[in-house]
Amino acid sequence: MPASITLSNLSWSTPDGWPLFSNIDLSFNAERAGLVGRNGVGKTTLLKLVAGELQPQTGSVAVSGTIGILRQSVQVGPDETVADLFGATQALAILRRAEGGEASGDELASADWALEARMEAALERAGLIAVPQTLLAALSGGQRTRAALAALIFEDPDFLILDEPTNNLDRDGREAVISLLGGWRHGALIVSHDRELLETMDAIVELTTLGATRYGGNWSDYRARKALDLAAAEHDLADAKKRVAEVARSAQETAERKARKDSAGKKKAAKGDMPRIVAGGLKRQAENTSGENARLAERRHTQALADAEEARRRIEILQPLSVKLPSTGLPPGRSVLRIDAVTAGYEAEKPIIRKQSFEVTGPERIAVTGPNGSGKTTLLALISGDLQPWEGTVRVLTSVSMLDQRVSLLDPKTSIRDNFRRLNPQSDENACRAALARFMFRADAALQIVSTLSGGQLLRAGLACVLGGATPPSLLILDEPTNHLDIDSIAAVEAGLRAYDGALLIVSHDEVFLEMVGITRRLELPAR
Repeated sequence: MPASITLSNLSWSTPDGWPLFSNIDLSFNAERAGLVGRNGVGKTTLLKLVAGELQPQTGSVAVSGTIGILRQSVQVGPDETVADLFGATQALAILRRAEGGEASGDELASADWALEARMEAALERAGLIAVPQTLLAALSGGQRTRAALAALIFEDPDFLILDEPTNNLDRDGREAVISLLGGWRHGALIVSHDRELLETMDAIVELTTLGATRYGGNWSDYRARKALDLAAAEHDLADAKKRVAEVARSAQETAERKARKDSAGKKKAAKGDMPRIVAGGLKRQAENTSGENARLAERRHTQALADAEEARRRIEILQPLSVKLPSTGLPPGRSVLRIDAVTAGYEAEKPIIRKQSFEVTGPERIAVTGPNGSGKTTLLALISGDLQPWEGTVRVLTSVSMLDQRVSLLDPKTSIRDNFRRLNPQSDENACRAALARFMFRADAALQIVSTLSGGQLLRAGLACVLGGATPPSLLILDEPTNHLDIDSIAAVEAGLRAYDGALLIVSHDEVFLEMVGITRRLELPAR
């Protein structure tokens, strides 16, 4: 029987009763399917239901075949090794005893002499040079993710269940994982916001508040279909608005005709031209007709309004964010940042940055790239003043704001609105609300406490507070802005940054993001 995953009438609600998704019917075969949707819509919950970690509240999940699961983080103990990820610790111990002449006959009969070589080959496929005895604690988070994925593929399951497999990986790691999954020929269900990875998918499944929709093809195919869906929703909204106007106009014309007819009837009755019983019958008939016309008009009006609201909901989900921002006024020749022959680090005699020099002039858009551990975050700490150089100078020559991965410039205990007013004291309440609305924090959404925001909302709030004031900073620094964001949030951030006319310095491994914000130059830090 071919391997498959079938979801039938599947529903799930949070413990407080909030429905995440309802009545989902999906099936997956030997294909790579990317699962996308806004943060909080239930993507990880759906994976847990497929993996059997959660039981459906209603509906069913049927799995035919074996499943291998990769979670967002790999937690390790101090003595755990790469071999533990592969479940091969005991098998390797037998090989060690056999090599030392200490293995029993049964152990020699069961020994897999090619095991170690096959494990190392699997690690290499994932872009990681390591031996099975390597301590996991000695690997970076990205390296542990690659080791876990290598172990997963080594098992050769019928389905891979992966939750954000390229998060926290450097450029080489991302390319290795994308290449590895691009060659996977069994089934895979992958939650990801990595558009390069999603380009290798056979299908895209989108979760929204309206349910789950399957799109054949990769990310580009999905986006093309979504553009058509948006155009159709906009057409439906225009049609519904037209019908609302037509119903109102028709009702008005009917009322006017009735008024003219009633007036004529009253005049005729007043002259005594018709018997009283006939006049009474005509009056009742007119009243009945008037009531039926009113009910019909109300039904048509209600349906048109409902259709318009449904189209608006679809557009709200499909419509990309568009942002307009005040100008920084930064001229092209203005020097913004100068770093001259800087050496710095955190431990004596162990510099992370060595003799680094570069200058940012005018509204340049610079990507700071390099492998994990090359000093990208250290460089940002030098620019922000959180770290002082051992040698050389760092000079910031204009107004600057930095949004780190925690968006720590926002006070987590207060609202988005209060943060905006604190960071932009010259802005009045109307200007504050208008600026936040441009970043989709309208009305009560602006009153959300920062500590309750999702990752995408947090970065969007940071951008709103920094860029939405009357005079945005001339230099904006971002540290891995797309980590842990859903695709809609990334699109919102891209829209905000495209509207910004100051200088940008961005640490990111997300090549699609860098292209979308219009990077003009790169600063590549070498591996240490």
